[in-house]
Amino acid sequence: ELEVGKPQIITRQEEGQTLEPMEHLVVDIPEEFIGAVTQKLGPRKAQMVKMVNHGTGRVRLEYRIPSRGLIGYRSEFLTDTRGTGLLNHLFDGYAEWQGDIPHRANGALVADRGGKTTSYAIDHLQPRGVLFLGPGEGVYEGQIVGEHARDNDLDVNITKEKKLTNVRSSTSDEAVRLTPPRIMNLEQALEWIREDELLEITPKSIRLRKKALGGRRRF
Repeated sequence: ELEVGKPQIITRQEEGQTLEPMEHLVVDIPEEFIGAVTQKLGPRKAQMVKMVNHGTGRVRLEYRIPSRGLIGYRSEFLTDTRGTGLLNHLFDGYAEWQGDIPHRANGALVADRGGKTTSYAIDHLQPRGVLFLGPGEGVYEGQIVGEHARDNDLDVNITKEKKLTNVRSSTSDEAVRLTPPRIMNLEQALEWIREDELLEITPKSIRLRKKALGGRRRF
C-alpha cells in the first residue's frame, strides 16, 4: 500500500525571481476538437507557439506550458478528443512563474465513521454532491467519499441504515434509484486532491482520504 500526496514541482530562484519547469507540448487532433482542446489548455497557462494544418482533417498544435499544467490533463484530452488525439511533451527548460492555475472549486464529502456504505445513506447524500462509492463498500473515518456541491468540506454518514418499523407505507418499499458513482483513475485522482489530502493506492483500489482522519483534528 502506498500513500501519495499532491504532486509538487521543483522551482528555482534566480536573481530574486521564482522559475518553474516548462514543457513543449505537441498535440495532433482532428480539426473538430480544436475548440475543446484550446478551451482546456488556456486555464492551464498554455501558450500556443505553432499550428500546422495537415490538409487531411487533422491539425498539429504546439504549446509551451508549465509542467504543473499537465497534471491530470492526459485523461481529459483523450475524453475531449474521443480517443482520436495524440499527445506528447518534452521538458523545455525553466521560465518565470506563470501564475495560479485553477484547481477544484468544490470541497470534499468525508466519512465521519467507519462501516459499510448503504443505498439509504447514498440516496440522501446525492443532493449534497457527487459520490465516489456505491452501496456495500467499506469505508473508514476520514475517507473522502465524494465531491461536495459547495466549496467547503462536509463530514457525512454514508453508512446510515434505514430504521425498520412495523408500519408499511405505500412508498416505503419503492426501489432506490442511485446515480452511478464517479470512478477516477490514478491521474485524475492526483489532480483532484488538495494539499491536506492523500491517495491510498493498493493493487485493487485507489482511495482518497484526508491527511488528518479525525474530524476534530481537521477543524
